[in-house]
Amino acid sequence: MNSQNGFLLSFIKYGENDAVLHCFTEDDGFQTYFLKGIYAKRNKKKALLLPLSKLNFSLNPLKGNGIQTISKFELAKSNDIYTDIRCNSVVFFVSDFLNQNLKHENKNHNIFFCLDEFIDELENQNYQSHLIFLIKILKIQGVAPLLDEKKYLDPETGTFSFTPTHHLFNEEISLIWKNIISSANPYQIKIHSSLRKNFLDSVLVYYHYHITDFKTPASLEVIQQIFE
Repeated sequence: MNSQNGFLLSFIKYGENDAVLHCFTEDDGFQTYFLKGIYAKRNKKKALLLPLSKLNFSLNPLKGNGIQTISKFELAKSNDIYTDIRCNSVVFFVSDFLNQNLKHENKNHNIFFCLDEFIDELENQNYQSHLIFLIKILKIQGVAPLLDEKKYLDPETGTFSFTPTHHLFNEEISLIWKNIISSANPYQIKIHSSLRKNFLDSVLVYYHYHITDFKTPASLEVIQQIFE
């Protein structure tokens, strides 16, 4: 039996009492686990199944080509982000985003650490932390824009140019990208509320160009409405 720390990205009820969990783990990257009896009436641990909750799993040895089964699990780190509606909407968006776009990601300690850091920012009520987090993931995956003195980010090439190449990437939005990429402490950068929607849209456009099979999270509309 081995032990594994992981962030819960999504879960699906299976049958009457069981569930299938999708997680990003510290040692094995994206993993799918089977959890028996979680929806049984007396099982109080179903309350721990929250997007981006950090859990410690004990896993039964894998037999054949099936899904590994969880023998037991505990909360690895508690936080209060689920009681704040804005934090909650950010959590659902990021978990949805990662669940769709990390499915082929193997062990990556940088992403795992980045998730820990992001949750800490949310606990401190940094409601724009998801915007920074998405850029940090681009940097980890080696596809962030290349910096130079030009003013306008070209999302297709990942370079800056002297003239705009996309309507979302004006001088103001391009400067935010530059500041986040070049900063040693990007979570301290403040993005004006009037720019957050366009900035998030620009990030998703960039992902579409540079991440294979990228899918826009279904929860995008919700998070845009919460912050309008």
